[in-house]
Amino acid sequence: MTFVSDLEPQALWKHFDQILRIPRASKDEAAMRRYVLSVAERHGLETRGDAAGNVVVVKPGTQGHEDGSATVLQSHLDMVQEKNSDVAFDFSKDAIRPVKEGDYLTADGTTLGSDNGIGVAAMLAVAEAEDLAHGPLELLFTIDEESGLTGAAQLGDDVLTGRRLVNLDSEEEGAVYVGCAGGLAVDIALPLASAPVEGGSAALEVKVSGFKGGHSGVDIHLQRGNAVQLLARALQAAQARGDFRLVTFGGGSAHNAIPREASAVLVCADRDREAVADAVQGEFAAIASEYRPVEPDARVDVEGTKAPTTAWDAATTARVLGLVTALPHGVQAMSYDIPGLVETSCNVATVAVDGGSLGVLVSVRSSTESAKRALARRIEAIAALAGARAEEEGNYPGWKPNMGSELLRVVKDVHERELGADPEVKAIHAGLETGIIGEKYPGMDMISFGPQIEFPHSPDERVRIPSVERFWRLLAATLEEIA
Repeated sequence: MTFVSDLEPQALWKHFDQILRIPRASKDEAAMRRYVLSVAERHGLETRGDAAGNVVVVKPGTQGHEDGSATVLQSHLDMVQEKNSDVAFDFSKDAIRPVKEGDYLTADGTTLGSDNGIGVAAMLAVAEAEDLAHGPLELLFTIDEESGLTGAAQLGDDVLTGRRLVNLDSEEEGAVYVGCAGGLAVDIALPLASAPVEGGSAALEVKVSGFKGGHSGVDIHLQRGNAVQLLARALQAAQARGDFRLVTFGGGSAHNAIPREASAVLVCADRDREAVADAVQGEFAAIASEYRPVEPDARVDVEGTKAPTTAWDAATTARVLGLVTALPHGVQAMSYDIPGLVETSCNVATVAVDGGSLGVLVSVRSSTESAKRALARRIEAIAALAGARAEEEGNYPGWKPNMGSELLRVVKDVHERELGADPEVKAIHAGLETGIIGEKYPGMDMISFGPQIEFPHSPDERVRIPSVERFWRLLAATLEEIA
């Protein structure tokens, strides 16, 4: 054991100390699952699970509360495993090395796993507690949250009886979350037609870079530039100064990241080379001026390169640039329920040549299912007008805020009484397991809260130690209040 076991509340921290020693990569949570089952077995608690590997520990209500309605507590077993390049560490066998820095607990060069290890430890402490009043509990430990919410997606529809759920995967002290976005991706394939490049042609490589990018959900409201679309805009503007054909076009790295860089190669008549280059740079200068407050480092580089023997024909070039510039990107609607919350957005995420087609992936998010579907149909309609095929994939539901939630009312009252302040009621424009669970169990009353966790998914991850004690007090008092 390390110094972590001596932190308060010890009932919680002793489990987190053990968790630091357990490998728990996404899709490889077997050892973590065994630890949960061992705690349940020691205390004679019933367990059940499903084919996916999710585990439920059932704890009866305490004396006088045996016949109450069941409450579900939920956290995920896996963690993001990242380390600094200069750190020798093997997540499959090495124990995470905790470090105390003032009021914070962090790790030595790796992710700490407080996301969602603190929630898991809290649930195990509840399972063991003999001095905590509560009604019947179902402690749901899901798998594989970090790589796509697949544990929740595969959760059996018959493993839970409770219709109140407290998710312990939030990372902001003083906030109670009541909603999240659902999402899907629209995968577009635009056929590419090529033609020979004539003699006397010149080729230019155009690269845009220096954009900040960011998470396509939680950062979308910052209105950062999309490198892919802004490259297309600059090229489209340049067509008025000289004809050219594209050889290739692409950018972006992931479905959930705003593109930071993009590049293209084009061919034009040698006599138009300078005019086209000047036009691209002129339009990008206007773009840089527009975005300077949020993108001070955005830049374009235009350089000559070896002319190829073939390029996309003129019609294909026009369709590519037209499609990429026409697709919606950014915030599409704000929430009517929660001021400042993005309700619906989309991200033109990646563009790449795939065989004889240009693949364009657009991620769509919304906390309202009908709005998500409507935006997907709009994107598909634009693709069809460009002569492209479009298919939806990776659909997962959102969690629409219910400001009339009885569980929310209770938690707000308990928060004010126990911690001396009203919580901030919020929703997140990203996916949470609550959205999926709520769809599988209609009528589930849900909220989410947690301690202060900063910089998750990176070796800078840290949890504020005093916030964990307050998180535990809020959880314990909430369970007693709804017993």
